[in-house]
Amino acid sequence: MADTDQQAKPLAPAAFQSRSDEEAAASSSITTQFNFRHRNCIKCFGCCTAFLLIIAVTILILFFTVFHVKNPVIKMNEITLLQLELNKDGSLRNGTNVTLELDISVKNPNVAPFRFNNFTTTVLYGGNNVGEARTPSGTAKARRTVHMNVTVDLIPEKILQVPGLLQDVSSGNLTMNSSTVIGGKVKILKIVKKYLVVEVNCSVTYNFSSKEIQQRCRPHFL
Repeated sequence: MADTDQQAKPLAPAAFQSRSDEEAAASSSITTQFNFRHRNCIKCFGCCTAFLLIIAVTILILFFTVFHVKNPVIKMNEITLLQLELNKDGSLRNGTNVTLELDISVKNPNVAPFRFNNFTTTVLYGGNNVGEARTPSGTAKARRTVHMNVTVDLIPEKILQVPGLLQDVSSGNLTMNSSTVIGGKVKILKIVKKYLVVEVNCSVTYNFSSKEIQQRCRPHFL
C-alpha cells in the first residue's frame, strides 16, 4: 500500500506543468489578440489620417483653382463718335448733337456669376467732364461674356469751353478720354464672396478728315 502511495506522488508536478502550459497558452493568446487589435488601430488611424490629408489637399487645390475668384475682364471693343462737325472758326454747327457710342464687354472667368451694379461712363476733354451716361445693373454668367452698348450724349457748350479746342481743330485731331468703372460681386457656393471693382480708361482720338477713331484702352483694378 505504501508503494502505491509513493508511486502516486510524482503526478502532482505533471498537473502543475499542465496548468503552466495552459496559462502560457492563454497569455500568448491574449498577447496575440492585443497585437492584432493594436495593428488594427494603427491601420485605422493611418487610413483616417490619409483620408483627412486627401480632403485637405483637395480643399487647397479647389481653393486655389475653382474657388479662386478672378478679376473680370473689361474691354472697350468699339467707340463711335457721331455728328462731331465743326465750322471753320472752330464752333459747332447749329443743331449738332454730339454722341459717343461705346461697345463694352465684361468677361467673367469665374465658375459663379458676376453680378455688377449700375455703373457710370464719363467722357473728359481737356480735363473737363463733357458728358456721362449711367448703365443699369446686370449679370455676366459663369465663364461667359456680356456685351453692352453705352451711349454718351456730349454737351457742346462744355466742349467749346475747352481752351485747346481751336488748336485741336487746326491739327485735325481731337482727343478725349473715357472712363468706365464697374463694381460687383462674385459668390461661390455661399462660401467665397468677393466684391470686385474694375475701371477701364480709354484715350479716343478723332480725325476730322477721315472721321476715323483711334483708341487706346487700359484696364485698372481698384
